[in-house]
Amino acid sequence: MDLGVMIFPTDKAIQPVELAVAAEERGFESIWFPEHSHIPTSRETPWGGREGAPPLPEEYWRSHDQFVALAAASAATTNIKLGTGITLVAQHDPIWLAKQVASLDMISGGRFLFGIGYGWNKEELRHHGVKYSERRARMRECVLAMKELWTKDEAEFHGQHINFDSSWSWPKPTQSPHPPIILGGAAGPKTIGDIVDYCDGWMPISGRYETATKIAEVKEAAAEAGRDPASLHFGMFGAPAKPEVLESLAEAGVTRAVLGLPPADADTVLPILDQYAQLVGKV
Repeated sequence: MDLGVMIFPTDKAIQPVELAVAAEERGFESIWFPEHSHIPTSRETPWGGREGAPPLPEEYWRSHDQFVALAAASAATTNIKLGTGITLVAQHDPIWLAKQVASLDMISGGRFLFGIGYGWNKEELRHHGVKYSERRARMRECVLAMKELWTKDEAEFHGQHINFDSSWSWPKPTQSPHPPIILGGAAGPKTIGDIVDYCDGWMPISGRYETATKIAEVKEAAAEAGRDPASLHFGMFGAPAKPEVLESLAEAGVTRAVLGLPPADADTVLPILDQYAQLVGKV
């Protein structure tokens, strides 16, 4: 199993370059940064969309732009993979996002992992002109449109939410046909359908789902759709740093576990990273 780490890279925390270098030196496979463009102060939607959730921590509105942070990290590292955990695709212009993804993949030498998600914050989506009820359909069209831009010299797309005529767009990603597209979120029927339809893998948050059963459901759906289940890869965000838990995830089919780091300064984060590093290569 590959081990990665994730953090909200904020203005108060260890900075992305220092963390990426430290993670690579300790042998971690990947580093992941989440995103929120902003958090509306109305706070209409509870944390994660879950009623009764505790107050939203401030790192949600203090994080760096994930693509800027990952680009800086890529320039200071050589081997570690660079992931978005996750990109709120429906809130982006897909033409610009396609260029950001392709540019980062090329600049990093093909080390980018494109983690994506629907988004849970209704008012944040609304500020971007996106209806909560339409975010899934919009994200699907965004991804399909980006695939056209990444893989064709002259690309066009015409959908309900995304429309553009024949266009040129470079650079193309270094990875062929594009960086792995990894969907987060609860694997209900709709999400499973999206994983099989246009993604390369699934990576939910730890502790919210029965992993082995859900992985089996995704593989079954892939086979029913005529897709090779082996073409999909499975990971876990926020996995507990416990050998027995990681081993059970590996037995369930998880090939990448991403361990969470607090959005704190280097004196706090680096000792935790050292503890996690003892697991590298042992699970």
